[in-house]
Amino acid sequence: MASVSPVLEVAHHDHRRCADDALRHAEAISRREGLRLTEQRRRVLAALLESHVPASAYDVIDRLGGDGRRPAPVSVYRALEFLVEHRFAHRIESRNAYVACDRGSDCAGETTLFLLCDLCGAAGEASSAALHQVLAEVTARVGFAPSAPVVEIRGRCARCR
Repeated sequence: MASVSPVLEVAHHDHRRCADDALRHAEAISRREGLRLTEQRRRVLAALLESHVPASAYDVIDRLGGDGRRPAPVSVYRALEFLVEHRFAHRIESRNAYVACDRGSDCAGETTLFLLCDLCGAAGEASSAALHQVLAEVTARVGFAPSAPVVEIRGRCARCR
């Protein structure tokens, strides 16, 4: 069974609620696991949560620089590394950009599919245990050990269709 992030499932998406939920989720996970969600990391995550369109590190810097406190690129890259490592965000390889994870505790253990809208640029996530099993079998047959089973699929989201 696959699960899909709500941004690409429905035409009417409450983005503010989605962003608030994702930020609360990251804070709760950080408390539970003893992770340091510093103010800088929280600000970078909040900047990613402004949109479901993947953002480059320099897009994040621009979003954060609006208050006159433009962070150094190295600090943003370090924050992004932390967020990706702990699955609060994902890197979209084909776009060299990042997107906040909005699936909560569902983001673990399975193959992640990024659903990339060709029209509006939004990125959603889906996961599939069945696809994960197939990929595990195929890679095991050839002796390959995947470190990040990710599939990117381009098309049109529900809002753009």
